[in-house]
Amino acid sequence: MLQVHDGQCGLCVHFGENLASEQPKLIQIRLKHEAPDDLVEPCGLPANAKIDLKVSPISGCGAFEAAKTPDA
Repeated sequence: MLQVHDGQCGLCVHFGENLASEQPKLIQIRLKHEAPDDLVEPCGLPANAKIDLKVSPISGCGAFEAAKTPDA
């Protein structure tokens, strides 16, 4: 398991944001701050949509926007 820290893609609102079927997985990453080693999701940042950028939960960029964490 990867440890996901503040500022990394796994905790960003854009990480997998356009994949409704992935929401339960994304919620768990945000609650536990850990993700599977092999997980890669699309970045939903509009500037990256044209290039279909895929990132790991421990990737990061200057456009990080913290996702709201649901109450446990």
